[in-house]
Amino acid sequence: MTQQSGRSLIEVIGVMAIAGIMTISALRAYNIMRTNQKRTIADAELEQIAQNTKLLMEMRGDYTGVSVDYLVKAGALQSGRAPIGGEDWSITASTDGTSFLINLVDLTSGECDYFSAIKKKWVSQILVNGFETGYSENCFKSDTNQVSFVVK
Repeated sequence: MTQQSGRSLIEVIGVMAIAGIMTISALRAYNIMRTNQKRTIADAELEQIAQNTKLLMEMRGDYTGVSVDYLVKAGALQSGRAPIGGEDWSITASTDGTSFLINLVDLTSGECDYFSAIKKKWVSQILVNGFETGYSENCFKSDTNQVSFVVK
């Protein structure tokens, strides 16, 4: 009688299941790293936007008339592309002109939580979906969140 060598179907399925779990874990880790990198880059871009806007507009004494288009034309922004979120983002002056708001729209609930959780040193106040907050309790569970950074 001859002996046959090889693997049983159960062993092959077991190896494939382990490989599948490892692949899913690697993809999840990659997505987490990519999301964190995207948020870190957006943080740096937002701080740079705030600094450039302050430098450009402080000479006038107020921030009236500030907008994304104005900052692009003045050279304070390289482009009108949103740092994160939807493309309908904006930069607006407060009603009294003493501060300006960087408004990010169409943020996911995770992005909303991230940007509203920690107050940055360059931000005076954070508004989440129109409410003043220091917490992420005002973030919606959908991709329609708006976070506004008030800069003085």
